[in-house]
Amino acid sequence: MNPFIEIITQPDNIAIVIMIIMVTFFMGWAFLQAYQNDKLKAAGLPVEGENDRDVDTFKPLVRIELIITLAVMVGLTIWSIAVNAPLEEIANPTITPNPAKAPWYFLGLQELLVYFDPWLAGVVLPTLIVVGLIAIPYIDINPKGNGYYTFEERKYAILIFSFGFFILWLLLIVIGVFFRGPGWLWYWPWQEWDHQRVVFEPTRDLTSLVGIDSRSLAGFIIGALVVGGYFVAGMAAPYRYWKKNNPELLAQLGMVRYVTIMFLFISMMSIPIKMILRLVFLIKYVWITPWFNV
Repeated sequence: MNPFIEIITQPDNIAIVIMIIMVTFFMGWAFLQAYQNDKLKAAGLPVEGENDRDVDTFKPLVRIELIITLAVMVGLTIWSIAVNAPLEEIANPTITPNPAKAPWYFLGLQELLVYFDPWLAGVVLPTLIVVGLIAIPYIDINPKGNGYYTFEERKYAILIFSFGFFILWLLLIVIGVFFRGPGWLWYWPWQEWDHQRVVFEPTRDLTSLVGIDSRSLAGFIIGALVVGGYFVAGMAAPYRYWKKNNPELLAQLGMVRYVTIMFLFISMMSIPIKMILRLVFLIKYVWITPWFNV
């Protein structure tokens, strides 16, 4: 574990460690409050903030924010004194560091480059993330959970958002920071980073499994059918289920909201699917086109 300890104690990685601890703590705290509120509602008791129209913001918000701001300033001051800034030597255009890593907040996107075409990983997926976050207030029809923490009343929204944020964003950052070493190869915490290490992984495309060239017309058609079928099935299956079991929800959503929600969800789930195909089955691309690869 000595190599891993050296990595997490580097000055430029301390912020990542603090982020992991704080995100874990506040996530657990939020779920604890949601659990307590759900118990109160199940017992028929009122939940603080559920029906409040006017809320005193000074005591529960402004004062706490002031205290936290002062605590963060003190912590940053102590941190800047105790830990040297992670400055390196003057940049040399003839020498590329290995591994060449982006700033930590972009490492999730850099990790996606292992599984997706650069155009998809660097343009399409970040755009969908931003557009999806902007669309949430317009596609969310559940009025419950405003002003108080709850899980039971918003379980699907919370589970989907938590999976997208903690697993498909923060986890990718953690992988890029702590588990990707020289050559962007995977290193376990107990492995020493070796700049001479070479790993040969004979990746292949999906159509090559059935003996069809992925760049031929037949490969193009098969890839298009697989990708198109994935989106069509992802749209149709939940629609049929909700139409049978919860038609009121579909009526409230409307077709535009439903299509928007399912498109964003299906696009999000393509990330773990592609990761499994790449890491477990060594399948690099599903669909090869002249413009981009999926």
